[in-house]
This record gives sequence, C-alpha cells and structure tokens, in this order.
Amino acid sequence: MTSEGSEGSLVGTIRQSPPLDLKAPYDPAWVKGKTFVITGGASGFGAAFLKKWAEHGANVVIGDINVKGGDELVRRIRNETGNQNLHFVHCDVTDWQSQVNFFKDAVKLSPHGGIDTVVANAGIAEPDMGFEIPAGLDSTDPPKPNLSTINVNLTGVLYTTHLALFWLARNPNSQPVSLSTSPASTPRDRHLLLVGSVASLGPFPGRALYAASKHGVCGLFRSLRSSTIVHGVRVNMLCPYFVNTPLITAPARLALAGAATGKIEDVVDAGTRFAADTRICGRGLVVGPKVKVEQREDGEWALVSKGGEDVAVWEPYADDYEECEVFTRRMIGLLNAATRARGWIGWFTDLFGVAGYMLKSWLRLQ
Repeated sequence: MTSEGSEGSLVGTIRQSPPLDLKAPYDPAWVKGKTFVITGGASGFGAAFLKKWAEHGANVVIGDINVKGGDELVRRIRNETGNQNLHFVHCDVTDWQSQVNFFKDAVKLSPHGGIDTVVANAGIAEPDMGFEIPAGLDSTDPPKPNLSTINVNLTGVLYTTHLALFWLARNPNSQPVSLSTSPASTPRDRHLLLVGSVASLGPFPGRALYAASKHGVCGLFRSLRSSTIVHGVRVNMLCPYFVNTPLITAPARLALAGAATGKIEDVVDAGTRFAADTRICGRGLVVGPKVKVEQREDGEWALVSKGGEDVAVWEPYADDYEECEVFTRRMIGLLNAATRARGWIGWFTDLFGVAGYMLKSWLRLQ
C-alpha cells in the first residue's frame, strides 16, 4: 500500500512467508499424525484431500450434509489405506450449532485432542440467473432471491473460520507459527486453509452470487493473513479453476466443452503443500489447466508449443503489502498523506468529537 517503513505501512509488521517456489520439493509425509477437519468432505476436493492425507498417516474428520456419501467414503478409504483414524460427522455449514457440534466431535475424535488444520471447503454453485434477471417483472411484488449460495459459500465459511480460530489456538502442544522451523519436526500445527475459486479473483457473469461469495472468501483471506498470526495461526487459500468435481453442473459442463480444465490431483497437491509445510503462511495458489508457457522480457507469460515449462499452479497476491493495483496504491497514499497532514491536532479534535458524540447519546437516553 505504502513503501516499507513509511507511516501506515504494513510491510514491516506482516509475518508472511516469502513467495512460493513451487519447484521446491516438500514431503507429504509431514502430515502424519496431524488431525485435519474438512467441511464438505463427502465429495470433490474434500474427498480427494481425505484420501491423500489418509494415505500419509493423518487423522481426518470430514463433515457434510450427505450422510450416506460421507459414511461410505470414510469406510472405503479406511479399507484402502488401513488408516482407521478417519471419521465422518454430519455437518450443515449454514447452521451455526451444527458446525459447533462438528468441531467438538472432531476434537473428541482426534487422537491428541486437538485440531492441526481446518479446511473450509464446503461450497455449492447453484444457477443464479434469476438473481440478475428476476422473474415476474410484470408483477408488483419483486421475487425474493435464493441466497443459498451465499449461505453456504460465505456465511458457512465465516462460521468455519470463526470456529477454526477458536480451536486451532488451543491445539495441545502446538506452537505459534514459525517460518523457520522444519516441518519434519513440527508435530502440531495451527493452520486454516480457505478454498476460494478463480471466481475469487475476477468477474463471473451469470453467476453473480457465486462470484460475490468467492470474492468474500478472498477478502477474508487477505485480511486474516495479517491478523491470525496474533493467535499463532497461519492461513492460506486455494483458488481452483474449473475442475471435474460435482460442483460443476451439466449446463456449466456444456459451456466448458472444448475448453481446458484443471485436474483434481493438482489441487490436492497444492493443498497438501500448504498442509504439510508449516513454514507457508499467508499465501494463495490458483490451480488451473496445465499449460506450456515461457515468460517474456516484459514479465508476461506466453503459451508456447515447444520449450518453456509446464505450469498448472500460480500464486496471486504474492506481494500484497508491497505492490497492489495502481488506483488502490494512489488512494491509500492520499489517505495516509491526509492523516499525516492533520497530525496530533487532528487526532485530539477527533477525540473530543467522539467524547461529544458519546455525551449526546447518553443525554438522549435519559
């Protein structure tokens, strides 16, 4: 927003890990013995995370409204991996008490009585053209919009985040985030992984509610990563492109016919890197189709047919606190300049104004 060291700058105080080197190896076995809690775990990314982490010895508790699917999935992965520390608990993410019960059950089921990583994964993508083009325009009564997408994708994520921050800081024998400690020697963790979307980063015409919900997840991530460190909790975000999961409806599949799509194994690999490497904090990854690219001298990426490198994972918002959109940088710069210009006189003036406002409010109540 402002240059490092200037008034109002966050750069010097943000304990964010360096931009990711996605070519650097990591060991999925670092998740062994840790307890993971996943919302929306009965299918899609949640189910894929469960399988991957179970294979490497993690304890995993998934929650979903699909009781039959969740139960069957956990039983199957137990048989396939031999890992018995896998559990399903019914969870409706739109219901606060349901999520409270889910987290309490997860703590009871955890072998060490705590939670190392929470994955806010539950999401839906219901058609919402009725929001942008309301039906019954000849009626005098406007139709009420269906906000189920917002309820699941945003309100549900906020509930999950709030509960995660409550429980992660209480993880027994866990230590606050350290950007230098070896992941191989970090048996307990405090990690929140938010699952956004490419729709977190750009517009999605025809899916206004979905884009609004996922933009909300991105805003949550960008704000939390500067504050959850107070509780020693690290937060990261995944932004998958269109991937073949139950979230993609038949009309969406038709619209995507002929287009390149992402692979679920790339999403799982990116999520596992976040989960396993306890040094990664405040980072997001976009996972899209694997393409062969090379970087030009001006910094832009170009598709190539020969040479180049295969890339499916990219890091957005890598330098939030040092660089941002030109308009935002200029606007924040003006606001900071205005604050400096007012100085202590402005501060005392505002302080007396607040006192006067509180006095007037008190007198009105008498």
